[in-house]
Amino acid sequence: MEMQKIKATIEAILFAAGRVVTQEELIIALEIDKNQLEETIKNMQEEFKDRGIEIIKVENGYQLCSKKEYYEYIYPILDKRSKPNLSTAALE
Repeated sequence: MEMQKIKATIEAILFAAGRVVTQEELIIALEIDKNQLEETIKNMQEEFKDRGIEIIKVENGYQLCSKKEYYEYIYPILDKRSKPNLSTAALE
């Protein structure tokens, strides 16, 4: 698989997962070795420097998330999400 496709696939997986994706899961999905994965992620982290998102390492995996410096802009949007309405039975 060519490098650009590997990067795009990693980005798609991390975005869709919305959770920490382990190195092992990425290695199996992409059919690459650990060194190639780590090098590719490092390269992507560098490319994301001027963007609003970043790839962070969490234990033995990676997660795509928004950068901390944009919290003040993101929070008001997320805070307006509709809260689930509880039925009378659920409230009791």
